[in-house]
Amino acid sequence: MRDDPCVSLLATTTPATRMTEEDARRLHHLATAAAERLAGDRAPASLAAALAETVDGARHGATGAGIAVFVNSVVRQVVRLPVPVPDRVIVDPTFATRDLVRALHRTPRHVVLLLSGREARLLEGVADDLRPPPRSAFPLVVGDEAPDGFLRRVDRALGTYLRLHPAPLVLLGGERTLARFRRLSGNTGRLAGAITADLTRAPLPALVPRIREVLEEYLLSRQAEALAHLDRRRSRHAVVQGIDAAWLAARRERPEMLAVEEGFTLAARLSPDGDFLIPADDVEHPDVVDDLVDELIETVLLRGGWVAFVTDGALADSGRVALTLR
Repeated sequence: MRDDPCVSLLATTTPATRMTEEDARRLHHLATAAAERLAGDRAPASLAAALAETVDGARHGATGAGIAVFVNSVVRQVVRLPVPVPDRVIVDPTFATRDLVRALHRTPRHVVLLLSGREARLLEGVADDLRPPPRSAFPLVVGDEAPDGFLRRVDRALGTYLRLHPAPLVLLGGERTLARFRRLSGNTGRLAGAITADLTRAPLPALVPRIREVLEEYLLSRQAEALAHLDRRRSRHAVVQGIDAAWLAARRERPEMLAVEEGFTLAARLSPDGDFLIPADDVEHPDVVDDLVDELIETVLLRGGWVAFVTDGALADSGRVALTLR
């Protein structure tokens, strides 16, 4: 969405059913800074009023590990984030969405199969929310069939669901049952991991920390895969490195995968043709894009590529960002 100006407020918060007073004060401070920038840019007074109203509403709601507030002439949106974010104010022609992308990357939608010798249940997870999907063949219970027959029936139902809703898979159940299922299954191509424990009847909130551990290991393996993919593309001379080259290539070439360090940001001006970057220190100036990395991420996604966030330092030899080309 483009609408000059778009205001984005991002802040780390304490997970709670209602925003804490300390978090509310910090968010109010960010909103005040944004209002001052809007006044300097001679934005309509109605925009500052809409921002104040949206922030006030956010202060009375629940919070996660972070919060994002997005306001422009037509949008009033508050997003709870499952990951902490650096506190900041962004006033640009577009919203700052990189933390939304990073949150999806760090807490991907996933499927959990709870399996025992007599029953199979399916759960869908998004961030810390875990619940049965609205439409599926599950739960399944064993009938007049051999144990392996039941597991094959479970696998067929799982395959049907994953074809319609592809996602990383987490298995949970007894060791012997999971071993038999993995031997028979044809749907573990995106297996994030397995939890061998008798927790199939545990309350759903109690499963979340165990599942998060599995997903964290899975995401580390995805980072390793992304770095290995970079190496393979380098051998074919299909990688550009550094923010300047990546920005130009994302606009002019066919981007495939953008690997970027999580903490890398850059404020800059654009050349008149939009192809070249001029780093800037005066972030609050209307001509300065607060974070060109955010714009680069959006450009790659819009042009059919995908994004891999890696830990800070993983791309130190590549200027903190690298782009593979198709």
